Amino acid sequence: MNDDTNVRILDHRTPEERDREFLPGMGKPWLLPLYNVFARFSKVRAVYDRVAALAGIAPGESVLDVGCGTANLSLAVLRAQPAARVTGLDPDASALRIAARNASRRGVPLTLVQGFADRLPTGDGSIDHIVSSLALHHVPDEGRVLFGREAFRALRPGGTVTIVDFGSSPGDGGAHGGAHGGAHGGGREHPHWYGRVRGHGGLRRGRSAVANNPRTAPNPEGGLVRLLADAGFTDAREVERVEHRYGPLTFVQATRV
Repeated sequence: MNDDTNVRILDHRTPEERDREFLPGMGKPWLLPLYNVFARFSKVRAVYDRVAALAGIAPGESVLDVGCGTANLSLAVLRAQPAARVTGLDPDASALRIAARNASRRGVPLTLVQGFADRLPTGDGSIDHIVSSLALHHVPDEGRVLFGREAFRALRPGGTVTIVDFGSSPGDGGAHGGAHGGAHGGGREHPHWYGRVRGHGGLRRGRSAVANNPRTAPNPEGGLVRLLADAGFTDAREVERVEHRYGPLTFVQATRV
């Protein structure tokens, strides 16, 4: 647990999950301290701010950030709504320690939980909002299915889930993907574009690398919408689509009836 009384780190893992593999946020553990610098220069902050805006969080509402990494989305939520009660979930203890420092420096309250996207650390119908940014493409197929069910279970009636991840451009025939740490498990073979996008033609090489990522394959052509619909959400929909420098992004939202 963190020493700051406004920021705490909890461990939600079972004994069986303590040896469970996951992909670090930057692909390799030693690159993790560079993530905040990378996010700033790659203009990802606007993506986090957009998720927070789309979620429409009211004062006092509870928010679970799935795949929080170093807490960029969690902090965006608190910028948009300082009176929100935010919890970040991620399997990476190193990322959570950085997240705790980031929150402490800003003087904002934040609960951080070490755990996985397929087993959310909350009771049935207890959360107002679930958010996730550039994380679910790291979760294996079976984990994604379980995440959808867990989101439906954990949200109160009227609660919303808001997700942004890499998708496909209009007319695309293939998948585009990206990389960011998240509440994921397995998959050491993931290709990453960190370190690839430099020099002439680097952006094309980066997009090509992530296009071949098997984890992003379910995202395009409404994959995230189907994921939530199959979990029981009746209004799962794409609410926005934008072209980011590293690939097309789809913003998906659903409400628990």
